[in-house]
Amino acid sequence: MAQTTTAPASTASAVAQEIPFAPAHDTIITTQSASNAWGGERTGSEPTLSDRVVSYTIDADLDAAKHAVTGKEHMTWRNRSDRDVRSVYFHLYLNAFQNEGSTFFTERKVLTAHGQSRGNAVLEKGQWGWVRLQSVQQNGTALKWSFVHPDGGPATDETVVRIDLAQPVPAGGSMALDIDFLSQLPRVVERTGWWGDFNLIGQWFPKIGVLELPGERGATQVRWNVHEFHFNSEFYADFGLYDVHLTVPSDYTVGAVGKLQGTPEQKSGKTTYHFVQGDVHDFAWVAAKGYKTLDGTYEGPGSPKVAVRVIYPAEYEASAAPTLKSTIDALGYFSRTLGPYPYETVTAVVPPYNAQEAGGMEYPTFFTSEGYKVVEPDTMYQTASDFVNIHEFGHGYFYGMIASNEFEEPMLDEGLNEYWDNRMLRERKQPLVLATPFTKWLGITPAINGFPFERLTATLYHPADPTAQNSWDRLSSTSYGTVYSRTATAMHDLEERLGRPAMEKAFHLYFQRWRFRHPSVADFRAALIDSSGDAKDVDAIFNEYVYGTDFIDDKVGDIDSYEVLPQSGVTWKDGKETEVVASDLDKQIDQQRKDWGKAHPNARPGAPGPFPWHSIVTVQRDGVSAPELLRVTFEDGTHEDITWNDDRRWARFEFTRPSKVVSAELDPDQHNLLDRDRLNNSLTTQPDGAASRRWTADVAAVLQTFYAMLATM
Repeated sequence: MAQTTTAPASTASAVAQEIPFAPAHDTIITTQSASNAWGGERTGSEPTLSDRVVSYTIDADLDAAKHAVTGKEHMTWRNRSDRDVRSVYFHLYLNAFQNEGSTFFTERKVLTAHGQSRGNAVLEKGQWGWVRLQSVQQNGTALKWSFVHPDGGPATDETVVRIDLAQPVPAGGSMALDIDFLSQLPRVVERTGWWGDFNLIGQWFPKIGVLELPGERGATQVRWNVHEFHFNSEFYADFGLYDVHLTVPSDYTVGAVGKLQGTPEQKSGKTTYHFVQGDVHDFAWVAAKGYKTLDGTYEGPGSPKVAVRVIYPAEYEASAAPTLKSTIDALGYFSRTLGPYPYETVTAVVPPYNAQEAGGMEYPTFFTSEGYKVVEPDTMYQTASDFVNIHEFGHGYFYGMIASNEFEEPMLDEGLNEYWDNRMLRERKQPLVLATPFTKWLGITPAINGFPFERLTATLYHPADPTAQNSWDRLSSTSYGTVYSRTATAMHDLEERLGRPAMEKAFHLYFQRWRFRHPSVADFRAALIDSSGDAKDVDAIFNEYVYGTDFIDDKVGDIDSYEVLPQSGVTWKDGKETEVVASDLDKQIDQQRKDWGKAHPNARPGAPGPFPWHSIVTVQRDGVSAPELLRVTFEDGTHEDITWNDDRRWARFEFTRPSKVVSAELDPDQHNLLDRDRLNNSLTTQPDGAASRRWTADVAAVLQTFYAMLATM
């Protein structure tokens, strides 16, 4: 067995300088990738969907009692660069869970102290997880390895390993490694692990990092993109072929990435399953004792017949059928709006009680959902089930096929997916229902539409970090969480400026251009501009909310009105002076009012009178400019819409009409959800309790729902 030691910092640095690491912190990309990045746009005429860089043949045997996997991995890798490669770098993700000295646990202490996050479980004795390299060979020669820290993490982190090769891989050449490893699953902390007889086995095998070339995702030289496993980060890998044999106890149910090959083979109380999937960049699986399955199919234009399976525990049988339906519905929506789903399978897994942190996770053709004992229609449980399933399936596009770097640019996956999920809910006219069965029984069914809900959690007042920031250089886990909601809100507002059809066309172009490649935020921006032709609006959103931390906060400041009455004083006409005396004018005005009253005995209050009104509406801006519609309503019930679309910090709009202005509202149709304070968007000259009554009722309903939910936990 090769010796495993941690290399001194100086040694690691010297080797790394041959082919440097991608930056640990300067990761916001503003330069568009070259047109030939990752082999150029896929036309569909190639022999494979992706330009396969790697292949993994793995034999894995699960020791169910120990929650450990013994693995033998044969990996081939192609050197896409123009130089020899003498060392390669692998992710050993499970080592994030082996002790509190990992980058993951070190960051968790700080980030969760300043915000809420998943992954807060405390591991006890016998619950830690890790992956051990037992041997690594190249053409029969044993290789040495050492742990490195590309992001400057603690010396005790062992999530990235450098393997020094016996024979360099020449430019354009390939190499093969044979790796024996042992993976000990942790008790579920985040994304992966075990609970009872349930094993979600993700990020479990040694996986090679990505060698990026100049012109790809902001790279100016050949570099290894192989970040440590950060607390808030996810993953990034090359496309390839996975051919995996899984051996488990025969009374366990198994599901995995890809398509099952042939009939599983049984021997000595164990069963071996064979799964194969090409043109993906990861492989995960589940093995759970006594779990059930529910099957369905999807057929749509351009897609193969897709086998859809839900794997679930008996306790959450109520979630099985809703999960199957929402997954099939999502297959149809994403295929229709972005591009046909190209794989033959989708597997959804419902974790058991006490393993919730294994839920809500995505892998290619495979995702985990959430379980509920009751999924009653028009309740928060149906809402949560549908949204989680749609979101996790949607990752199959934004994380799976458009394989962005989730470490560095989480907005391209989590954020854009969140936006597209809400578009699907909007098309289905499906609000986010907040009612429980109990409040529904009481007749209380509060609900909110998806995009306004995203706005509420987007931290629009004081965003700490740009949306395009990487996943780990953030003030808190709460700031990372805004990747979802702030991106969805920004894309909603961009859609309002470009138009819904134009936005869908732009996303379709983005998918066609970058499927089975690895785009950056700059590439996404370019696709929006190229499709819409509207660089001004796209750049406004990107400069202010994607690359920046700006905000909108426009308000209606004042409404002033006065009657336009005859005026006293001296005037000159034809060289003659005429003076109107105020006392005489007052008599004249009084008489005009009396005469008008006699002529209009049935005039209702607020109807036009003998004199017109001059009204002035003042609007103010505390933030960046955004196109605004100002709706001014007059006392006679009519209204007028005015566009405010300039850089002035304040503006006055004047009206001379038979009736005075009684109210003014900015953005009445809620196009600008990025406005951080919508309560100051309107002003009325007359007391109106409708808004306060509505807010009071909404808050009361939400509180009642919350307390009812607590009672059911």
